[in-house]
Amino acid sequence: MSDTDLIIIGGGAAGLMAGCLAGETGLRTVILERKHKPGRKLLMCGNSRCNLTINISPQRMLEMYGEPVGPFLAPAIMDFPPSALQRWFAANGLKTEVRTGNKVYPHTDRASDVLHFFTDFLRDRNVSLAASSVATSVKKTSRGFTVTTDNFTLESRFVIIATGGISYPKTGSVGDGQEFAKTLGHSLVPYRAGLVGFEVDKKVLENHSGEAPQDVRISIMKDNNIVAGTRGTFEIENWGIGGTAVTDASRVIARLNLTDYSLRIEFAGGKVEEIKPLRPRSIKEAMVTMGGVSLREINNRTMESLKCPDLYFAGEVLDIDGPTGGYNLQAAFATARLAVNAIGAKLGKKKIEPPAARTAERPARPHHAHDSRRARH
Repeated sequence: MSDTDLIIIGGGAAGLMAGCLAGETGLRTVILERKHKPGRKLLMCGNSRCNLTINISPQRMLEMYGEPVGPFLAPAIMDFPPSALQRWFAANGLKTEVRTGNKVYPHTDRASDVLHFFTDFLRDRNVSLAASSVATSVKKTSRGFTVTTDNFTLESRFVIIATGGISYPKTGSVGDGQEFAKTLGHSLVPYRAGLVGFEVDKKVLENHSGEAPQDVRISIMKDNNIVAGTRGTFEIENWGIGGTAVTDASRVIARLNLTDYSLRIEFAGGKVEEIKPLRPRSIKEAMVTMGGVSLREINNRTMESLKCPDLYFAGEVLDIDGPTGGYNLQAAFATARLAVNAIGAKLGKKKIEPPAARTAERPARPHHAHDSRRARH
């Protein structure tokens, strides 16, 4: 007999959400987290304020992800859209508020309160969280899976890999989940930095010393043609340029595998400047990792592997990414819930629906300040 119904590898945003729904569903579940505390990267989100999602319609959200991420995420986002996520948090004791740019934060503006919410939820639903438990192997067996750590071995009917990408490795995102997937028959898409700044010629920095414009438009230029556009902040750092408009542009450039491109920046007031970045910053500094487990090998209606039955994935371990502003946490939460509901269905459990809306919901129209324009990619 298996030790447990479900093992979740990874205690980040996706793993914590998966554990919460598993507790609601009544699954015997263990979360394995390699660091001494879970949610290390979650604590960094939104400058430690934790931008949980963005208050827009699911259709608009999918449009903003772009190809191929939007179509892949469609079942997950439609099943658990931003409005449902906010209702779920509220129903379980975490009040959220919509702020500038339709970004959704905990009402306290503290990421630590979000992490405490998750760990309290897991405790109250009897979901085991094993910190300082580094999974070293995942093997398929006739009864499910055997997961080995440095100190113990567990057997389970199902496994969810939710280990994140490879950016900010000090938080525990080191690519182990992708390697587990590879040993279980999956192919990996090469890693690239998503949502990262650019190093530029020092003369560019001198021209903008002391500036931090809050509303700029950036056109990504290739062969004198506009490939895509973003909108948001533009920040001058001692190492180069950043800000939401720049980092969103970096994601588009990486998705399209562009080379020899430039950024045409339109400042408020009409000033226009074109900058040719030298290179993006290191992937270790990226807010999101592009690449990972190939989407072609995942059933996007369940998050189950098409290569290894009863193996599921959630979050950034997959080749999914979104713009800055809550898109990546929403993707992590939604894919996690889709995976657990699919596992619950196999075990004859009733699907856990998010709290119903009291009235017909009409998400607010996006503020113009920090939202990227649609990226055509």
